[in-house]
Amino acid sequence: MNDRIAVIVEHESGRIAPATFEALQCAIEIRRITSSEIICLTVGEKVDELCADVSELSGMPAMGVVIPELHTYNGEAFLRAIIFAAGIVDAGWVCVAGTTQGLDLGPGLAARLGIPCVSAVERVYEKDSKPVFVKKLFNGKVTGEFCIGNHGVVISQPGCFTWEKISTPACRGVDKIRFEPGLLRTRVLGTSLAEPADSGLAEAAVIISAGRGIKRRENLELVSKVAGLFPNSSIAGSRPLCDDGWLPYRLQVGQTGALVAPELYVACGISGAQQHLVGMRGSKFVVAINSDPLAPIFNQADIGIVEDAESFLTDFLRLAMKSDDVAQP
Repeated sequence: MNDRIAVIVEHESGRIAPATFEALQCAIEIRRITSSEIICLTVGEKVDELCADVSELSGMPAMGVVIPELHTYNGEAFLRAIIFAAGIVDAGWVCVAGTTQGLDLGPGLAARLGIPCVSAVERVYEKDSKPVFVKKLFNGKVTGEFCIGNHGVVISQPGCFTWEKISTPACRGVDKIRFEPGLLRTRVLGTSLAEPADSGLAEAAVIISAGRGIKRRENLELVSKVAGLFPNSSIAGSRPLCDDGWLPYRLQVGQTGALVAPELYVACGISGAQQHLVGMRGSKFVVAINSDPLAPIFNQADIGIVEDAESFLTDFLRLAMKSDDVAQP
């Protein structure tokens, strides 16, 4: 099997998803070790402009896999098309962005191609002339390093690979093939847009975010009161709180929620799962409050407070009410 690297181009409504370029940067890191050629694969009904765009922006050759009358993403059809294209371009490596679509595609590709798969990759380095993939394990408490040989499916962790734009981009060539997926067992009945993220989160200078460590839904009032001490602030939460209905999904911070970059981010009772860390990675200053001294959130915090979140917030509010000073971010 050849070690050519195929990068799957994710797109929606005629636009390339930004996460595609993170997967592309991951592929570039692999190329530095293996000296493999990179090719960008785009699957869909209308791929001409997408292929031209990704080739021009990346300076890499691109191939479009045309599936007639495929108006939106269908995992079964995409799998068949990518496997077909991977055989044509002799791809031994496949790089996929760690989005919802990528996490759907990646493992299935690996299983059908009979090659290893490593997900949530944060970094790539060389050992014995082979790439080693670094990722978090056990809810972020341990870092694992994986060497999977000379081929595999690699799913990049969002926010970990920064696209290095080339100074003189130029189209490296675009090819196109037609693919008939045959009879599909699944079909898309329709799509609907998710509720848009709260603009207050995007614009807030201070975010007080809650996790399951606040114990009770009633303690969200404590979180709100602390947020009220700061101008231009907002409350937020981790996915488990939103899944439990304690907060609306528009206030979820994380890989499947909002990506925020406040001046101050206070994590109250949040353990620090990698999916949440992706959402808060851009924060300028992070304060973490958690009763578990080994919680991975402390690895991302500028100040770590090992204490029960409910007790700390209660004491903090009591002291703040006695002070005449107004907190500033």
